[in-house]
Order: sequence, then C-alpha cells, then structure tokens
Amino acid sequence: MITSTRRVSPDKSEVRIAFSLEESSEVKDVEDLPQTFPELDQRLQPVPPCVSLRESAQVYKEHCRMAREFHQVKHEIAILEDRKRQLLEELVEDEKVAVEIARLEEEFRRLTEENRTLVTVHNERTQQLESLCLTNRTRQDSS
Repeated sequence: MITSTRRVSPDKSEVRIAFSLEESSEVKDVEDLPQTFPELDQRLQPVPPCVSLRESAQVYKEHCRMAREFHQVKHEIAILEDRKRQLLEELVEDEKVAVEIARLEEEFRRLTEENRTLVTVHNERTQQLESLCLTNRTRQDSS
C-alpha cells in the first residue's frame, strides 16, 4: 500500500491518497458488474474504476447501484403512468355512463308523468263512456 499526504495550499487541509498495487476483492467484484446502462445518457454512464484504487472501485460500485436504482425507479414510473392512463380511460367511460344514466332517469321521469296523464285521461274517458252508455240505455228504455 502506498500512501501520500499533500497540502495543496497553506489554508487548505491535507489531502491523503492511499492505493495498493495488489488487486483487492472489491476490484475483482467490479469486473462482475455490468459495464453499461442503456437507459442512462452517455455522460451519466459509470466510468470504469482505476483498478489500483480501492476508493475508485467503491465509487464505481456505488455509481452502478445508483444506475440500477434509477432503472428501477424509471420502470416503476412507467408502470404508474400506464395505470394512470388506464384509470383516466375508466374515468372517461364512467362519466359517459353517468351522463347516460342521467338521461335515462330524465326519460323515465318524463315517461312516468306521461303515463300518469294517460291513465287519468283513460279513466276520464271510461267514465264518460259509461255515462254515455247509461244515458243511451235510458233513452232506449224510454222510447
């Protein structure tokens, strides 16, 4: 392991850099990770680590984890947007049904009133007919 400590300027704190020329298990693990993430812009792709720096491998692994998380969130957003679209379609259909129900209720109310009127007229005409028949019988009986 090689360690170097430097002070960039008198008013800044020391910067310490440590690296090893031996291949650590973390660096070997990095080789197993996917190298590209197609859904990410090119400028956001994880940069392969410097194999001699453990911190570089850690940063790369973290960047890959965030890229996978980004992909998962993007996938969940797509699912939710699809569900939103379905719900909006259902809402439009429900609104059409509600309008049709209101129209049918109004038609039912109008037809019920018309039926009531026709029944009343029918009853009046039936009474008039009975009255005329009775009057006609009385005339025939008197003749």
